[in-house]
Order: sequence, then structure tokens, then C-alpha cells
Amino acid sequence: MKIEAFDIETLKLIRNKLDTISFVAKSHYQDHPELMDTIESLSKTAKMFANLKLQELTDQVETNGSQGGIVAAIGNSYSRMTEYQKQKEEHFPNWKL
Repeated sequence: MKIEAFDIETLKLIRNKLDTISFVAKSHYQDHPELMDTIESLSKTAKMFANLKLQELTDQVETNGSQGGIVAAIGNSYSRMTEYQKQKEEHFPNWKL
């Protein structure tokens, strides 16, 4: 199975869609605050990754320490989702990220 490489135009499209997802989540925050906050956080993290890939492809590396930044950025969403799952499952495993 051949893995398709990212290209600049596709990454820009992904980034724009992630902006839209983040905007919608912010706009409807009051509907379900924890869910919308989680969605916004994940879309921002995915956008950060897309930006890093764009920088890599265009040889314009502007962001240092990106792996740690992405891991830190998903921490809030990860915590919210594990807490939610703990409420639903009595025997939820204690995983570490």
C-alpha cells in the first residue's frame, strides 16, 4: 500500500476546513460548552500540525519544539474525553499520554 504524500494545496484546504470547524465550535459554545471546547481544541491542534507540514514542504520552518507543543495542545481534549469516558464506564483503564 503506497502512502500518499501531502501537498501544499491539500494542506491549505485542510487548514481552511479546520478554521471553519473551530469557528463553528466557538460560535455554538453555549450549546454544549465542554464538547465545543474539545472540538475547538482538537481543530486548533490539527491546524498546528497542518501548518508544520506546510512549513516543512516550503522549507520555511518557523515553529520550534512543535512535537511538545502538539502534545501539550491535545492535553485539554484528552483530559475532557477521558473524564467523560470514566463517567460512562465503571472499569475505565488509566492510560497515560
